[in-house]
Amino acid sequence: MLIELKITGSEDGKLFGDILKSRGFSRRLVLRMKRTEGGMTRGGETIRTVDAVREGDVIVIRDEDGIHPLRANDELCVPVLYEDSEVVVFDKPAMMPVHPSTKHTDDTLGNYFAVRYPMLTFRPVSRLDRDTTGCVLAAKSQYAAAFLQKGFGKRYLAVCCGVPDEREGIIDAPIARERNSIISRCVREDGKDSVTKYRVISENGKYALCEVMPITGRTHQIRVHFAHIGHPLAGDDLYHGSREDIRRQALHCCEIRFTSPADGLEHTVKSALPKDMEELAAQR
Repeated sequence: MLIELKITGSEDGKLFGDILKSRGFSRRLVLRMKRTEGGMTRGGETIRTVDAVREGDVIVIRDEDGIHPLRANDELCVPVLYEDSEVVVFDKPAMMPVHPSTKHTDDTLGNYFAVRYPMLTFRPVSRLDRDTTGCVLAAKSQYAAAFLQKGFGKRYLAVCCGVPDEREGIIDAPIARERNSIISRCVREDGKDSVTKYRVISENGKYALCEVMPITGRTHQIRVHFAHIGHPLAGDDLYHGSREDIRRQALHCCEIRFTSPADGLEHTVKSALPKDMEELAAQR
């Protein structure tokens, strides 16, 4: 993959190596490009990391880090919410894992990525549980993955059992792995700091539709925190949520915000609430 870097006025006169570092290129990637013929060029000529750059320079990076394709499954179809030369945001459906595993070898988001981009390595920057729906951000190159890891934000919609006493609040409770389990988590004093903001949007007595913004990013954080306050997510039987009206945890990543390395601009991508959660929230 070819990446074009255009030097801005604030970067004028700086060393190219410093520019690469500030733009998120890892030391390992820079070393590999140094060893690649034509790995970094300016005006067709090789540029070194110790060379100064000027405003308006266009530097071409050849990012060829070895192709590790997953098994392509052309029977899969996942909507794309946003795409540019460096990133793609998928609208992941329920019951689809992000990564292949022993039990899921060809029905994952990674397998669909292999269909859409057969020459690229699958690099999901954000991840969702198999049952959770919504926005998944993936990078098309190692450079883009490193750039995006510097920060992105997510917003969720969740349907919980019952209605929280406080219609808006912050759940600040440390999360740890449940002893004797490799999957489940729990709130425990020796866990990692975990903070979740939430706001009840609507309620029908049996369920409440909540807007949720995780401040930290622990495994199962939203699910564990809502169970901790006595209102587990509907369908989430791992954390004692009722499966009477839905057969998966009612959790949806409805928005993701990130700065794309393709244009340096901040993008907000949204996904509509899926029908099963919409019906759950609308029950009377």
